[in-house]
Amino acid sequence: MTSIPELALTAPTRRRLLTLSLAAGVNLALPIPSWARSSFEAWVRDFRPHALRRGISEKTYDRVMGAVTPDTSVFEFEKKQPEFTVEMWQYINRRCSEWRVSVGKKRAEEYKALFDRLEHDYGVDRYVLLGLWGMESSFGDVIDNPKYMRPVIPSLAALAWREPRRRRYWEKELLNALVIVERGWSTPDKMIGSWAGAMGHTQWMPEVWLNIGVDYNKDKRVDPFGPEDALAGTCKYLVERGKYRRGEAWGYEAKVPHAHLRLANNRTWRTYAQWHRLGITRADGKPFPHSNHRAKLWLPVKGGPAFFVGQNFFAVRSYNPSSSYTLALVHLGDLIKGGGHFKTEFPGGERPPTLDEVKEIQRLLAKYGYKVDGVDGRTGSDTVKAIIAYEKKNGMTPHGYAGLKLLARLRQGP
Repeated sequence: MTSIPELALTAPTRRRLLTLSLAAGVNLALPIPSWARSSFEAWVRDFRPHALRRGISEKTYDRVMGAVTPDTSVFEFEKKQPEFTVEMWQYINRRCSEWRVSVGKKRAEEYKALFDRLEHDYGVDRYVLLGLWGMESSFGDVIDNPKYMRPVIPSLAALAWREPRRRRYWEKELLNALVIVERGWSTPDKMIGSWAGAMGHTQWMPEVWLNIGVDYNKDKRVDPFGPEDALAGTCKYLVERGKYRRGEAWGYEAKVPHAHLRLANNRTWRTYAQWHRLGITRADGKPFPHSNHRAKLWLPVKGGPAFFVGQNFFAVRSYNPSSSYTLALVHLGDLIKGGGHFKTEFPGGERPPTLDEVKEIQRLLAKYGYKVDGVDGRTGSDTVKAIIAYEKKNGMTPHGYAGLKLLARLRQGP
């Protein structure tokens, strides 16, 4: 994979959409029933028996659904995504920005006692969790930001009412959200998330909240908006659904002799000892801590770095079925731990920009009349859109990536 066009979607949204497509594939060809074509009020009335059969009380259903105005803006969300293509190295550099690594190190210290408990109870490495936390919500920074998040029940209600391709999936998630309200774990006004319904520090869909969530702080409710419950539930997800293995590394960057590149097919499991006997070693030259653990060999982009990927890489991938997302996540965790960037560069790649360099990009874009998120060194959605507009205006291939080549061009003028 040399480019990732789906990156116009955020990682959490993309994960849910891919999951939905697979889970609801059998329903894609079904016609829209007549009740789904009727008014929203009639649909709410007709959907009521489904909720009662699920165990939702009449009082809860009438109180919540009687007050809902469907958020029909969700139907235009995908159409509003800017059209651009991101190379894998750009995606990884952005997700593993200096800002995110710096904040991750602070969170590792701030929540050290919590990570100690989580590693003891679940066996999930703290730096994998930190990478996931950073990828999903920038360590909780965006979980209630109205620019990215909205009340999820109006969104889910609109999708369950009028989205034909995955209607049954959305119905189930709306019912899951109503069960959460019924249990007293949350209220509709506090259930804020992405347009697709993902919520909290690690972006749970209602189904995950309901079935995988953990009351880790013992306050008699499960709460993805609190770091303790969110991270514990995510550990449980990785262990139960991803089959995460205590004490195993996700993998390592590999050094592969040219004659053995054909083995980097991401298909064959071998122990690290077997890979070593073939002359394939860690890129940093260090020994394998557990030579009996198994991994596949993966070359994401021809001419770029190769990787050993073990079971825990695939456990993380279960959280978002994208290998690019997973590689960026585990690399972010390694950087937070104190590791360095890959020994081999991706073709056409460049080093990640520093925080000051990203700020300079934002200052220059603002100077030239483009709207950015603020001069803070973080590449948010406004900055990405501004970069794309600048690139298109200047005849550049639109990537939306705040990198060194863009900075050099910006320094030349508008």
